[in-house]
Order: sequence, then C-alpha cells, then structure tokens
Amino acid sequence: MTTTDLSTLVPLHRLHFDEPGPPRPGELPGGAPAWLVSRYADVRQVLSDPRFGRSQLYAADAPALSDVPDLVNNPDLMFNQDGPDHLRLRRTLRRAFTPRAVARWRPWIAAIVEQLLDRLEDRPQPADIVEEFTLPLPVAVISRLMGLDASARDRMRHWSEHAFSDGSHSGEEVESVLKEFGAFGAELLTERRRAPGDDLISSLVRAADEEGGLPEAQLVSLVCGLVVGGHDSTMTMLGNALLYLLGERPESWPRIGADEEAAGRAADRLIHLVPLGDDRGTARHAAVDTEVGGVVIPAGAVVLADCGAANRDPAVFPRHTRDNLFAPLEAPTLSFGAGAHYCLGAWLARTELQIALHRLSARFPGLRLAEPADAVIWRTGTTSRSPRRLGVRW
Repeated sequence: MTTTDLSTLVPLHRLHFDEPGPPRPGELPGGAPAWLVSRYADVRQVLSDPRFGRSQLYAADAPALSDVPDLVNNPDLMFNQDGPDHLRLRRTLRRAFTPRAVARWRPWIAAIVEQLLDRLEDRPQPADIVEEFTLPLPVAVISRLMGLDASARDRMRHWSEHAFSDGSHSGEEVESVLKEFGAFGAELLTERRRAPGDDLISSLVRAADEEGGLPEAQLVSLVCGLVVGGHDSTMTMLGNALLYLLGERPESWPRIGADEEAAGRAADRLIHLVPLGDDRGTARHAAVDTEVGGVVIPAGAVVLADCGAANRDPAVFPRHTRDNLFAPLEAPTLSFGAGAHYCLGAWLARTELQIALHRLSARFPGLRLAEPADAVIWRTGTTSRSPRRLGVRW
C-alpha cells in the first residue's frame, strides 16, 4: 500500500514532461523493465498497431501492473481485450456513443447544467464548485444514460475510489468493494433483461444477445466500467480545467461564455494538455519484434506509451500555439488513446466539458477563485486527480 505526499503535488497543468525522444529502456512502477515511448508518431503507432496489445499484460508470468486489485487491471474489462474478443465487446456499445448519438443528448445535458447553475446561484458565497457542479453534472448524465436510481448515484464515488485505486487502499478493501460493485453490475444486467427500457444498459443487453456468446463476466465488467468511467474522467477534467482557467487564464473566461464554438476549441485544448492524473504511460505488450521510431522493441516487452509527452511533441504541436486555448489542435489528441482501444466515451466527455464551461461562463462571467490556486486540497487515492474542493465567488 502506498501513500501520497500532498506537499509535492502540483496542479496537473503544471506537470513537467521531458522532451519527447526515441524509444528507450525504462521500468514499471514496481521495477520491472519496460520500454518508454514518448514522441507523437511513436505513441500513435504503439496505440494503433495490433502487434502491441493489452491482453498479454495479464498472462500468468507477466509483471504486475498494480500492487492491489482494481477495475482497470481486470482482464475481463473491454480495454484489456484484443482482436476479435475486443471487437465483439466494442460492437455492443459502438453505436451508442457516436457523434450523432451524443448530439441528440445535448438538449437534456444542457438542461441538467442549467438546473445545477440555478442551484449554484442560490448558494452563499464562496461556494464549492466541485460539490455544486463538477461532480453532480457527470453523475447526473451517466445516471440518466444508464437508468440508475438514487441509491446507485450515492455509491458511485465510493466505487470509483476503489475501482481506480492508486494503491492507497488495502488489497482486501479494494477486493471487497469491487465484489460489491460487481454484484451491482450483475443485478443491473438481470433487471434489464427482465424489464428492458430505453437506457444504455438495455441497449447493451440487446446488442449482446444479438452478438451471442459474450461471457457474462465481461459484460459485468463493461457495465461497471461505464458506471465509474462515465463520470470520473469528466469530473476530473472539469475540476482541473476550472482551476487552470480561473487561476491562470482568467482573461479567457468571458470568451468561453460568449462563444460556444470557442468553448469547444478550449475544451479540446484542455483535454489535450491537462492529464487526468500523474501516471505517465498506458501499457502495451509487444507480441513480436517491432520497429518503433528507428528502435527495435523486442517481443515480450512491456511498452509504456506516454500520451502526455506526445501531446507536447513540438514536431506536431508548435510551442507558439500550445497555450492558445482557442487555436484548433494541429493533430488528433492522444488523451483518449488511439487505434482499436480509442475511448468510446470521448465525444460525450468533450460535449459535456464544452457545454459545462460555456454555460457556466455565460451565467457567471465574473466567476473567480475564492482562494489561491496553490491552497487547493487534492482528491487523491485514485489514478485520477482533481481538486477535492474549489471555492469560488461571482
């Protein structure tokens, strides 16, 4: 079990990334050898090339990627499947998260945003924007999509803190919570089979039945991943974005509220440059000897693809536009991955962030931090990190 030294934490937009370079030997957090890949083209290759997979990371003789059990390293998770097994699972959800589907959701997402802003406006100042906005918004959105009741919403953060544990929780504690969470997911699938509705889980059940032969454990992991992944990353992005915008880029705040397209470009830049946590790489396993960036990575090697460094590669993203929040990205961001494992919820996350920032700025053009950014208390214990509380005035 590890602990986090809060005194060493800096805002995620201030994290230092080494200059991207050729693939080089490194090591996993536990000390096992790995290859580090950091240039944009190299990272994109590793994430897109089927010779670099996820499933073999969980072979019996593979080095451990985590000290404690967690949802991210569950071999049944869709993200940890490769080839036909991965594609069969992905097909059950692919239609649900297309840009066209998400566009149909914009009106009711915007309505949830406005309801939360009405409530915020009535709160005494300073108000905690995390409690009033950055947490309840994505929880409400994923709850509506999945048809979750109030009891599930109340447990969501508890499940997330253990599903994405950074090792701060004991293995026994994480295992117990994930067992409870898995039982919830299994029960939810059973309920939707018995009484289907128009929610995401019901459509998943229908698609899985059409696909046929999908292991129940994989479907349960898929449901659980949607519950926690569907709100945790958006909450984290929104909290960190507000800390950066209000603390260091206040001159940009009015434009975000005045121009929804500009808010979309700012959302893209923020997703691109502000990581979700302190981890520096997403792992892959090399099935065969493969050349990446002029270096041969040997078969059997674990490769850490550093998306944060790649997103700052000056060969692709010039330094003179890096801090321009309203400049279109020069190339697709790697914050959502690439290739077969590209994040299915990317368009939903981007849409939520755009609407949230635009409507919040339009309603509160004078929004400002109530305390210095350096005084922020961080939410820790998980692989993502964002302010635990963020006091604001308007």
